[in-house]
Amino acid sequence: MVHGGTELVCRLIDARFPDYKVVIPTDNPYKMTVNKHDFQNALRRVSVFSNKSPNQVALSISGSELQLAAQDVDFSFEGNERMACQYDGEDLQIAFNAKFLIEMLNGADTSDVVMELSTPTKAGLVKPSEQGEGEQLLMLVMPLMLNN
Repeated sequence: MVHGGTELVCRLIDARFPDYKVVIPTDNPYKMTVNKHDFQNALRRVSVFSNKSPNQVALSISGSELQLAAQDVDFSFEGNERMACQYDGEDLQIAFNAKFLIEMLNGADTSDVVMELSTPTKAGLVKPSEQGEGEQLLMLVMPLMLNN
């Protein structure tokens, strides 16, 4: 279909796709609330020291403290940062792709975000601390295997 200077091409993909609702965890018991702006900035600073392929940043959450750590063993780089958070759950160490987290945080229009977590191998959820009326923003983030 051509309209003016724009050409629109559509294609029907006839395939079976998994039910997306099955992938979204409904019972992540641990909740961490953190200032979105501070978290984004800390991720940006620490990710500079991560390996550029997975951009892995490890989050160690204990009590009211969140520690972010990244390293690139090929170049002997390492970066660490600590920040305050509100956390309800057992101590947890989990890793994510920092670039993905930073992009997800851009989507939240609140000053704080809530991360719902479970184990280092299960998906986490990122949500704004407050949702507007008629709005339901939920972002799924898959963890990375921790480099120990």
